[in-house]
Amino acid sequence: QVQLVESGGGLVQPGGSLRLSCAASSSINMINFMGWYRQAPGTQRELVAGILRSGTTNYRDSVKGRFTISRDGAKNTVDLQMNSLKPEDTAVYYCYGSSRANQYWGQGTQVTVSS
Repeated sequence: QVQLVESGGGLVQPGGSLRLSCAASSSINMINFMGWYRQAPGTQRELVAGILRSGTTNYRDSVKGRFTISRDGAKNTVDLQMNSLKPEDTAVYYCYGSSRANQYWGQGTQVTVSS
């Protein structure tokens, strides 16, 4: 069982940047898809960005050009660089991984964008 632990959340002003990091307890090289989801109060959890083992990435439209996802198989980490943050980016952000037989979730980290 792989455990995922997020870090890097916090309070930032609109237009600012944060970098979230997800550390896996074991190798992520067998996990094909890894991504970041977010959930704001009263809303459903939504996929923000995903990355395949091949390096192929996808982003939801509202973060394209502002967020960048990356994965490092040597460090077993998946990062989300978030720039030009907006108040509507405020949410709990969750790291996620899925392989053929398993799904993994982190505990979440709060991101608050406010002046």
